[in-house]
Amino acid sequence: MRIALPDLPAMDAFGARIAACLRPGDVIALSGGLGAGKTTLARAILGALGHEGDVPSPTFTLLESYDALRVPVVHADFYRLESVDEVRELGLDDYREGAVLLAEWPDRAGGFDTEPACLSIRLETVGDGREAIVEAGRDWLGRMP
Repeated sequence: MRIALPDLPAMDAFGARIAACLRPGDVIALSGGLGAGKTTLARAILGALGHEGDVPSPTFTLLESYDALRVPVVHADFYRLESVDEVRELGLDDYREGAVLLAEWPDRAGGFDTEPACLSIRLETVGDGREAIVEAGRDWLGRMP
């Protein structure tokens, strides 16, 4: 499925659609080049879940947790990982327990597309806006409005 995201309000609305459907254990795998809008979409999802305040990019911390939301969220940015083995060192599985994972640069963590609860979103720049190419794992089928 392809979704046009011509501006920030469209990105916010898309994030709200995703947030409305989230369940613990879900993975939102965000890919695309630098500046494609991965963190912007993550911020839209977190805002729609009720987070108020800043959402720093986890590029340097690698993981940021948001526990006081409708569903807990772990926002991860795997850009700086040099090998998949580093994911185990982070203790990602412990963070994910009962939470949603927003994963930027998921391929650097070995990918999540084989997980049935994974919603893979590749963001591409189109003119001044973006386009989301969405692939849903089996647990997502029929869930998004």
